[in-house]
Amino acid sequence: MNNPFDLTGRVAIVTGGNGGIGYGIARGLARAGASIAVVGRNREKSLDAAARLAVDFSVRAEAFTADVSNPEQVGVVTEAIRAAFGRIDILVNNAGINIRKRPDVLTLEEWDEVLRVNLTSAFIFSKAVYPIMKGQGGGKIINIGSMTSIFGAAFAPAYAASKSGIVQLTKSCALAWATDGIQVNAILPGFIRTELTDKAKAEIPEIHEKVQGRTAAGRWGEPDDLAGTAVWMAAPASDFVTGVAVPVDGGYSSAV
Repeated sequence: MNNPFDLTGRVAIVTGGNGGIGYGIARGLARAGASIAVVGRNREKSLDAAARLAVDFSVRAEAFTADVSNPEQVGVVTEAIRAAFGRIDILVNNAGINIRKRPDVLTLEEWDEVLRVNLTSAFIFSKAVYPIMKGQGGGKIINIGSMTSIFGAAFAPAYAASKSGIVQLTKSCALAWATDGIQVNAILPGFIRTELTDKAKAEIPEIHEKVQGRTAAGRWGEPDDLAGTAVWMAAPASDFVTGVAVPVDGGYSSAV
């Protein structure tokens, strides 16, 4: 029996794959043998991430620049990736932003921006790869949610709304595309140590102790902690799994 976790010959797009959780997932997919298309707005950062992936894991990795919330740019970059690699097997919708303000001071423009980048982009990119995956006989879409897909957040209402929406988008696409051989699942990261959460620690001084105290593992997660779940969702091992949202949180969501 072939290794059900082997991704050799598969091509994966990782949006926001040039840092943080996205880069940790890209590393996991590359370690399993996948070629990687890193998509982000910061070209220099994406080029650096792709170069490191290629060297560290001896896979093909290339950088592509796009605003993933712009349908025209997503269409262009999707075709560019297919032309470069010949196929698209895996999409990881990871790109995201956060604006930490209470709902009474968050502006409508800020609300719209967070929803557009975090949720609408996943819809746009999933639609863009759908006909390609269908034509190939199947594919894998992995959406990145959050603990705020489960819990509210007084300091991040737009972020929480967008990540809750990610779960329902995942379920809807999973139901729509199952007979096309496309599995759509979501990962709900717990509190992971990244540049974004470092900013949160600076803005919310008590968050570090609260998170560490509630997390059963007794620590914040690292980006590489997401890799195993992402590989499983991207690989043949999960061919009969679709529409699920899996917390990867060190036990945070199980605590009371």
